[in-house]
Amino acid sequence: MAKNILHMLTPLKHMSPFDVNMAADAGFDVIATYAGVNPEEVRGLVQDSIFSRSPNDAARTGIFFAGKNAIQALDMMKTAQESFVPPFENNLFADPAGSFTTAAGMMACVEKLLKTKFDTTMKGKKVTIFGGTGVVAFSAAVIAANEGAEVYLVGYDGTKRVSGIAADMKSRFDVEVYAADGSSEEARMESATGAEIILSAGPAGQQILTEEQLKAVSGLLVAADVNAVPPAGLGGVGVHDDGEPLGFGKALGLGALAIGNVKYQAQHLLFKRMIATDKPVALDFRDAFEEARKFIA
Repeated sequence: MAKNILHMLTPLKHMSPFDVNMAADAGFDVIATYAGVNPEEVRGLVQDSIFSRSPNDAARTGIFFAGKNAIQALDMMKTAQESFVPPFENNLFADPAGSFTTAAGMMACVEKLLKTKFDTTMKGKKVTIFGGTGVVAFSAAVIAANEGAEVYLVGYDGTKRVSGIAADMKSRFDVEVYAADGSSEEARMESATGAEIILSAGPAGQQILTEEQLKAVSGLLVAADVNAVPPAGLGGVGVHDDGEPLGFGKALGLGALAIGNVKYQAQHLLFKRMIATDKPVALDFRDAFEEARKFIA
């Protein structure tokens, strides 16, 4: 039987050991890593991988896209798809900085809390996402918008960059996401006002809203924070929180370690899907959300 081979590509200087370990534990027989990969090099690498094996073994070869940029990883995966010459095709999976699966884990946890604690869904809810220029925020915004939420992407340096990111989401995924200003304490509070769901996906160790500011958000249902490095991105949300009451209103906390467990399982299950499939697949944060919500159902 043909071996399961995974080629892991990153535009960065190094491939993440985390991702390599995850792929190995999922069961790939051979793992090859490629660092410093320019987007224009993807086509050649992909075609080397498809033409060196029989089309019957296409689903035994996978290509993983890493890095730290959502749009770049999605573009590299799109280039890979366009480089196929059917029936020569491979499996593809994008998860830059593990952020696609982190966002999927967070949104699956939020969805479960809404269902089990409030008997509701994301549809029609105002979702404010801090850390709006990052990969986690990008992925979470598209997932929430696809679920019918009214999504606001907050930029720490104002609305210009997040407006461009929201426009990219519209063109790629046909979802409406709104830009919001997070350049000052007052602007952040205005962006949070009226939100039923607040997500913090900013840099580690930087507090975005204090506990007192969070308490001032009337009608808040879920506050989720992917930051495990003190101080918390959202004051009062503990890293172990998995639906713990925050001590005001109906608000529940969702912390980094609870999210991280579901993230880990989502990434593991997607690698396993690549190994098990009989037909080539292309996987991104939407597939990760599917696996995450099934895992915690």
